[in-house]
Formats: sequence, C-alpha cells, structure tokens
Amino acid sequence: MPNILLLGGTMEASAMARRLADLGLPATLSYMGRVERPKPQPIPVRIGGFGGVPGLIRYLKDHQITRVIDATHPFAAQMSGNAVAACTATGTPLIALTRPAWEPGPGDDWQRVPDMAAAVAALAGPPKRVMLAIGRMHLADFAAQPQHHYLLRLVDEPSETPPLPHHTVTVDRGPFSAEADQTLMRDNKIELIVAKNAGGKGSVSKLQAARALHLPVLMIDRPQLPPRRETHDPDEVLRFVTA
Repeated sequence: MPNILLLGGTMEASAMARRLADLGLPATLSYMGRVERPKPQPIPVRIGGFGGVPGLIRYLKDHQITRVIDATHPFAAQMSGNAVAACTATGTPLIALTRPAWEPGPGDDWQRVPDMAAAVAALAGPPKRVMLAIGRMHLADFAAQPQHHYLLRLVDEPSETPPLPHHTVTVDRGPFSAEADQTLMRDNKIELIVAKNAGGKGSVSKLQAARALHLPVLMIDRPQLPPRRETHDPDEVLRFVTA
C-alpha cells in the first residue's frame, strides 16, 4: 500500500484528494498556508512549510512516504523545486499534476513577459486602471508603479493595507464566470489586466472577459522548473501512485 504526500493548494489537488480518498489510499494533503480558509478535504491535511529541502527530506523519511504528487500552483516554483530535490535525494518517486498553459487565441491582445519584475517594468507610463489578477504575494512589487489605480481580487481579506496608493480590493473565491468578470471590469473601468499564466479552467474567465471587452492583457510566463515527470491526466497520476 502506498503512502502518499500530495502537495496542494489548487483545484486539481482537491480533486485528487477526493479520488485518493475514494480509493482508500493513505495520503496527506499539504498546504503552504497562504490561504486563511482552506477548503475542507477528505484526507488528512498539514499546513505550513517543511523547512526547505532538508526539512522535506526529513518529512519523507519520518513519515515513510512512498509517492509524492506535486499539484501545487504553476508559480509555486520554490516548493516544486524543493520537491524535486528532496525526492531525488531520498529516491522517492515524484509526479507533477499540471495544468496546460493558456495560449492566446483570436481576439486576444497579449503582451508576454518572463517574470514579475518585467511585468512591473512594463507598467511604466501614464496612469491606468489596472486589474492585478496575481494573488497577494507580489502586490508590493507594483508599488514601484504608483501612478495606476489597481483592482485587487483576493481570496482573503488582506490583514494589512496593500502598499499601493490607489487601489480597490474585492474579496472572492473562484471559479468565476466570464459574464461576472466582464461586469467587474466594466464597473471598475479597467483598461489593462495583469495575470500569471496559471492555466486551467478555474480562472480563465478573466481572459474570456478581456477578449470580449477588447482589453489588453500583460501575461507573466511560468517560471522554469527542474526536469520532472509531469502529466495533465489525473488517471495517469493514480496509475503512478498505485504501481
């Protein structure tokens, strides 16, 4: 019988947790702790970091983990990199359940940038009304472009006032609809959307809304990760953990 560590924080991780529970497979879902109100899960949950690669190595050994599933966010580069290093060091088989990246289609107006710093630099210029659809971790970076009014959509109410002189906060949890996002963008007179290329269906609505409203999108590419086994197919993950 496998003993599985599922690295989560995504819709895909929650769906995988349900499938593991339905099969009666021993598994623990790990959150980094960046969401204050994580959804209830059908398997045991741990919250918080491991203490880097050495801490994750200890955890794998102490809990006799036999398989690791990395279903973290595509931009959780540090956690994913640590998982590759720790699994390599311990000989623990690892598979990543990933989302296909978004690609621009007809009617899209995208400017692609390699990272968050490039996104901040690309906002130089006259004031605009900008929707920052990037989560809360990098909001402070955009204080370098204080001329804009930023619409911030967050999962949790911020514990501190965002360090942006002109901003509006909306607290909501997806998935969202394209129609609702169009209304949100119209009501806030948005002129530009900044987004991370998270992929998947849960937050694609903002791109559908931008296309419908003919709004430009500043798209941040995914970070580079070490080589690892990846799949978009949950069934392949189940075959992997039960092999």
